[in-house]
Amino acid sequence: MSRRADRLFQIVQILRTRRRVTAAILAERLEVSERTVYRDIRDLSLSGVPIQGEAGSGYRLMPGFDIPPLMFTGMEVEALIAAIDMLQTWGGDKLALAAGSAQEKLLAVLPTDKRILAERNRIVTPDFGQYPQTRLWFDVLHQAMRQHDEVWIRYENEKGEGSERAIHPLGLSFWGAVWVLVAWCELRQGYRCFRLDRCQAVTLTGKQFAELPDRSFEDFIRQQQAMKKNAGD
Repeated sequence: MSRRADRLFQIVQILRTRRRVTAAILAERLEVSERTVYRDIRDLSLSGVPIQGEAGSGYRLMPGFDIPPLMFTGMEVEALIAAIDMLQTWGGDKLALAAGSAQEKLLAVLPTDKRILAERNRIVTPDFGQYPQTRLWFDVLHQAMRQHDEVWIRYENEKGEGSERAIHPLGLSFWGAVWVLVAWCELRQGYRCFRLDRCQAVTLTGKQFAELPDRSFEDFIRQQQAMKKNAGD
């Protein structure tokens, strides 16, 4: 019964975060058969959860439906605390401050046993101070991404060759030791990736850019996935 109750709760959580979810996706996520999902959806509907949709077309929750705040498992608490610690160590100062605030709020609402588990977290991300300038560039670029601000950078590549260019920052990706910025480069008229630790200067130009369908982080990811697929073929 406990396992089924957890599954029903998970279904509601998944439906809250997606516009429409098929039974196949729910079955894969919950590691059960689609027949079990159909039965669970029926039981949730009969219990008063306003689920719209039907088999084959997907399901979604009706707007306005809400449930009490969710409770975290021990493993989920550890994952959240570890992720917060990583951001505080490797992210920019502003995002680190926001992560610390989020941790305080999380600890304030956790039951005693889960709070003790969080405070005894043994998954840490040490800071060896290898790329101190990265934290400053991270904050500038993170804000520029959110506000669609064009940025001018002076950059040095792996060969030590320098260049200056105007870019549209689209996304940040962490590669274990360094942050990489995905951007649209005005000089090359295409996507380029820049390691933050190799940036010599980062300045806002005062101009703004529009993120277009063929000049977006999502489009860059699609292109990378297509290249990977073609390479595999």
